[in-house]
Amino acid sequence: MRLMATKPLALSRRQFLTGLAASGVALSASSSLAFANGLPFAEAEDLQLFASALRTPTGSYALAVFSEDGEVLYQAPLPDRGHAISFDRNSMRLLSFARRPETFAVLADLTGARESLVFTSPEDRHFYGHGVFSPDGRLAYAPENDFANVRGVIGVYDVSGDQPKRIGEFESYGVGPHDLLMSPDGSQLVVANGGIETHPDMGREKLNLDTMKPNVAFIDTATGDLIAKQALGSDLHQLSLRHMSFDGNGDVWVGGQFQGAKDATPPLMVHLGLDKAATALEMPLELTKGLQNYVGSVEMNRSGDVIAASCPRGGKILYWDVAQRSFIGFHQVADGCGVAPLDEESFAITDGNGAISFGGTEDGVAQIISQSAGVSWDNHLTPLGILREG
Repeated sequence: MRLMATKPLALSRRQFLTGLAASGVALSASSSLAFANGLPFAEAEDLQLFASALRTPTGSYALAVFSEDGEVLYQAPLPDRGHAISFDRNSMRLLSFARRPETFAVLADLTGARESLVFTSPEDRHFYGHGVFSPDGRLAYAPENDFANVRGVIGVYDVSGDQPKRIGEFESYGVGPHDLLMSPDGSQLVVANGGIETHPDMGREKLNLDTMKPNVAFIDTATGDLIAKQALGSDLHQLSLRHMSFDGNGDVWVGGQFQGAKDATPPLMVHLGLDKAATALEMPLELTKGLQNYVGSVEMNRSGDVIAASCPRGGKILYWDVAQRSFIGFHQVADGCGVAPLDEESFAITDGNGAISFGGTEDGVAQIISQSAGVSWDNHLTPLGILREG
């Protein structure tokens, strides 16, 4: 059951309405009437908002903001396919990084005070599709591939000025850094080093599957020093650790993408912490067989007691009990990958077929809220909060 009153973040409606109307951003046909009345977000008041990258019906790419009733309220173009989006609530900005091996990033200002900015990684680096803001919104951190030296780095960008500026980097302490999390106080980054060597000259080919060493590194943001590193045993060295979420206790849950034999059925979910060893979690074998060894996104609910993991290739959203570290159920969602907390108990889900759904552990099926013909939502979904009069 959805508990609308428990959603914690209220965004200023006046900020959205004034800024977005002035910015001239592209709106979907369904929201054009409200825009013509000068109120593009009027019908979204008191509704949860989300952001995601998408492919449009014309084949172009964009990032979009939509409400929990499925209405797209804002779109900004991307040069190519996006991946994950980070949100800074201080400045009301979205940051989208290109997926491997592309080099662009787009910083979009939802208030309309500044136009969208496009910047790139250095010539000898490329992005991995993820990034996070510092708690004050002044800096952005992005996993990058230093492909000439076969190492992962975290690029540090100052995004407070008129143009984002790369001001440094530090080691990711592994190869193929992908997702990353920022601790609430900003003192630590948690980085999932997927372990896969790639080179842009080879496209998306994986070059070291026999010698992979994935890990999750805890890094001091002030110094770039390694605080701790957790890894699985050698028997699971081909489980590429990709996407992560904190749980309500501050521990980390990681979804894996197995690079070994296609008929193998290794565990795909891992639990770990700063001082807790990485532990692979089991689920029913018959279920595991149908997941094609691929977890796409990992997120916790608002209560912090349930973790959702999407398996788009297997057409399922999995749910895990945090306290017991146990599998508790799933929903069928064809090509469902984007997952974000909707309220205390349930999740919003996007898929590659243009649908937006809601689901939770108490629901028998995921409920489709809307579906847009020709739209394909990308892999990740970011919660923005609630739009309120203010």
